[in-house]
Amino acid sequence: MRHIAAYLLLQIGGNASPSADDVKKVLSAVGIEAEDDRLEKLISELSGKDVNALIAEGSAKLASVPSGGAVAGGGGAPAAAGGAPAAAAEEKKEEKKEEEKEDSDDDMGFGLFD
Repeated sequence: MRHIAAYLLLQIGGNASPSADDVKKVLSAVGIEAEDDRLEKLISELSGKDVNALIAEGSAKLASVPSGGAVAGGGGAPAAAGGAPAAAAEEKKEEKKEEEKEDSDDDMGFGLFD
């Protein structure tokens, strides 16, 4: 990711076709050491290609991938509603436990302010 980010920063800065050395300079400026094998692969894959066209193509491909945000048949709403009573029951159990702890002090025959 850092190699791609540096490559894109160089392109935004006006360098239409950044070299591996250019990317290394950007990364070293922020204290990151470039991985030569990954960087060479990135440069070879992107050489002679329009990055904006690649991003647009990738976005179109991602738009067709289901993201899991929508559930068919509305199954997500009942599941969320079903979880709420369980959480409320757990809170009540915790409150009862806390009350029992307070009562246990009374059983010992003395209290904090006696």
